[in-house]
Amino acid sequence: MNTAPVLDISQLDFDVLSEQIRGMGYKIVDQFVEAITPKLAHAGKMTLRELSDLFQEQKQQFFGQMLQGFIQLLHRDTLNQEYAACPECGKQHKKRRTVSREIETRHGPSLIERPYFYCPKCKVGYCPVDNDLGLLPGKKQSDLQDLALEFMAEMPFERASELFYKATGISYSQGPMHETFEDFGQWLSLENVIPSAAEIEHRIEGLATGSSWKPVLMVASDGAHAPLRPPGGRDEKRGSCEYKEAKGFRVYLVGEERIVHIASWHQVADANEICEALDFVAKRIPQEKVRIGLIGDGASWLWRAMQKAFPQGREILDYYHCSQRVHALGQALYPEDSYKALEWIESTMTRLSFKNGVSHVIGGLKRLKPRTPEVQEMVRKAINYFQEHQHRINYRGSKIGGYHIGSGGIESANKFICHTRLKRSGAWWLRNNCNKMLKLRCAIWNNTYETAFQEYTSSKTKQIH
Repeated sequence: MNTAPVLDISQLDFDVLSEQIRGMGYKIVDQFVEAITPKLAHAGKMTLRELSDLFQEQKQQFFGQMLQGFIQLLHRDTLNQEYAACPECGKQHKKRRTVSREIETRHGPSLIERPYFYCPKCKVGYCPVDNDLGLLPGKKQSDLQDLALEFMAEMPFERASELFYKATGISYSQGPMHETFEDFGQWLSLENVIPSAAEIEHRIEGLATGSSWKPVLMVASDGAHAPLRPPGGRDEKRGSCEYKEAKGFRVYLVGEERIVHIASWHQVADANEICEALDFVAKRIPQEKVRIGLIGDGASWLWRAMQKAFPQGREILDYYHCSQRVHALGQALYPEDSYKALEWIESTMTRLSFKNGVSHVIGGLKRLKPRTPEVQEMVRKAINYFQEHQHRINYRGSKIGGYHIGSGGIESANKFICHTRLKRSGAWWLRNNCNKMLKLRCAIWNNTYETAFQEYTSSKTKQIH
């Protein structure tokens, strides 16, 4: 008494299978015709939009029944089995009864009548066909959850629910949508958001051009502000909302005419957590196959993180961050002579573009005689700033080597991963939900979402069998 296998279509005669599908289809089409004919008869002439809306109303029932029929056809051996092995101990048990289960997919509702078994020893009930079909708990199955998550990644949950129904004809209300998001976001982790070592190596090899120079891999770190609110219901008294920094990094390859994205990771977390995340990513990168550039602004936490993960990387201070400081100082030094201020700014930035030019800039700053204590303090801070980052300032050499000298890569990641979704009018996030949304959006942009979702559904299927 072995467990019945899933029906193998390849073993069926093609003509027999075609006849079975045709017979099943005739019955369902007849039901469809009976449902839609009275409406067409009473409507008379209809516009294309009216016809489209009418078919939209009926297609869920029609295709749901078609899907139900195919399940009964392709899994008929499992649906008709009298004995099945317990998933815990492997002992065979006789069918107790037939139970119904309603499911929903993108094609509408379907009803499955399947055998139910029970193991007294393990105290577990099981339906083998649920495992064969990869069913998830609840009505809404993986294709609906997959689509809903992508909607939620782009827009507020309420609007996502509205457009989901308009696009599919299936109701997925805001509450269940949020539960799906929270469950998947809780399961999602750094390990499955970041591409695998094999995928990263594949992307690197895809950019190689036959040049004797290794491809340039840029590692950029920065922070983006996220609007957070303290815990508590909307009608409960709670503390004030505030912005917190979502620290993150982006790793990408620099090609002659394009940028190849490798990985992004953003979280509202402390510097140590981001450092550990960057270490994890570094271990998946074949660093011997690339030339690594590390780019950031003046924040000390990001340099510690990048130096630890990529000790051989070429450190580059963000050109635009440096330029802003020079511009502010030039305008303070010559507030009444904009031409002289511009002349000083341009000459200073030119010196900074060459190797050892920063030492000349520092020397020039030390010889300045500021007119006010405020400007004197700005000069002192500028000297400390350039001394601290002296080894990171050689913009001409970096450009010759093919490295980026500006932080546009991470700034754009801050925008399309963090700001676009988090900073909406009136939106304030719980920290936990904020981080779940950031993980979801990172997975989508890293092109790892589909694989991660498959692993998620597999884990949920195992939990119920």
